[in-house]
This record gives sequence, structure tokens and C-alpha cells, in this order.
Amino acid sequence: MSAPLSGRRILITGAARGIGAATAKRLHARGARLVLAGIEPDVLARIAAECGDAMAVVCDVRDSDQVEAAVEAAAEHLGGLDVVVANAGVAAQLPLIGGDPEVFERTIEVNLLGVYYTLRAAGPHIAHPGGYALAISSLAAAVHPPLLGAYSASKAGVEALADSLRIELAPSGARVGVAYFAELDTDMVRQGFGTEAARRMSEVGPRRRPVTPVEAGIDAIERGIARRSRRVVAPRWVSPILPMRMLAQRVVEMATRSSIEGVLEIARSEGAPLTTPQPLVSRARRDS
Repeated sequence: MSAPLSGRRILITGAARGIGAATAKRLHARGARLVLAGIEPDVLARIAAECGDAMAVVCDVRDSDQVEAAVEAAAEHLGGLDVVVANAGVAAQLPLIGGDPEVFERTIEVNLLGVYYTLRAAGPHIAHPGGYALAISSLAAAVHPPLLGAYSASKAGVEALADSLRIELAPSGARVGVAYFAELDTDMVRQGFGTEAARRMSEVGPRRRPVTPVEAGIDAIERGIARRSRRVVAPRWVSPILPMRMLAQRVVEMATRSSIEGVLEIARSEGAPLTTPQPLVSRARRDS
């Protein structure tokens, strides 16, 4: 699979940790040329060094100006772009009633607006035969559990953006894919499910499948980029759930009905933070 990736010019957002960092290392090993974007300068620099001294760009995807600057810097450094992986994301358990609305807002800003800004800026650069955009969504785009309303809404929005962009870019020959992942073994998942409310939900709610090694997701991303796939899934059992999403949603609702009140009470008292702390951005800057 290395031949289709060797020499490909690729920008990855959210590349300092988790899926982004692991993807960067895999694609570097396959001969791709990379630019890595993220909000943690020291961690990002270390990952870039492990990827053959790839270019690292500090970029808060909530800021459209920073995203545009990062994309332009990547295109200039690489002599163009073939692939963009819109990966930057956060999560937090959040009861929609009684939860912190700022957590909801930050989740939407990073996961949805950040992907929009990334695809908008990178789109003209990948609009050529062989071009490809991969938006990292989630199984939560299709099935929406309690406490993950903000995350699910953001990831459903990512799916919708990518579906629309696929049609808009089709005349150029570029393709657009959506990645649907269940729980992979990353810092985000470990922190997100490390709360008392999550523990309680696992005891009284629907049985959770074991967390999947992150390598399964990276394997899927590698295949997806090489083939410019419309859909990227990991683990494999996610694939049949997507067309059955309405039934799967009903199963989740029925399985949590008897226990949800107690879980929500715990979650409201915990006030779980975002899995990745975000740089401070003034309200005026976000609203401008």
C-alpha cells in the first residue's frame, strides 16, 4: 500500500495526539510528505520530528484566519496539496439540561466549525484529479447516546459537510471521505470514559463493546487515503450499523431508559472538562 501514498502531499489537523499523531507516523512511514497542524507546540514539534522533520504549524482550528494561514503554509511548503485530513476534535460528557453551555459551544467550534474552516481553506488546493479530503467523524454521527449530545451533533454536522463537499468537488476529480470510528484506544476516549457517570452508564446501560486498538483506525485511514474512499470505518462492525442507524438509535434509547436519571444526576455534578483544553479566545474574536 506504500506506492499510492509515497510522495503524497498531506496536511493533518489535530496532529499532536491520538488519531492525528498516529496517522502522521503511519503516513510518514509510507513515504508521504506531511505538514502537521495542532495547538500544542512542544508536543506537535516532537511528532513532526518523528515524521522526518515534517513541517509543524501551530493552528487553532476555531480561528478561520489561523486555518487559512496553515493551509497556505502547507501548500507553499509542499508545492501543493493532495490530501487534507480534517481530524482536530474534542469531546466531553455533557448533559444537555444542566450541563455547561460553554462546553457545548467549544465542542461545536472545534469539531464542526474547525472542520468547515479546514475544508473551506484546503478545498481549492485539493480540487484536482487525485485530490482527497478525509473528514474524521464518528459512529456518534449516526447513533446518538446520552451525555454525548454536543459531540454527536458536531460529528453529524461533519458528515453533512463532507457529503455536500463531495458533490461540489466532483467536477474537479477530487473525492471526499468520511471516517466513522467507534471507541478507539486514544487519550480522548480514555479521558472521556474515565468519569463516574460513564462508569455508571456502563454498569446499567447497554453493554459497551471493548475499546478497539487505535491501529485499527489508522489502518482504515491508510486504506481510505490510498483508495480515496467515500467511507472509512473502524472497527469493521461499524459498517453495517450505518445504514441501520434509526434502528440502532432506538436500541440505545430503550437500553438506557430505566437508568438515565441517575446517570444524568452524576454527570451534572461532575462537570467533566473537554478532553483537550483549548486556548483562550475572546468572545469578540469568536463572534467576529
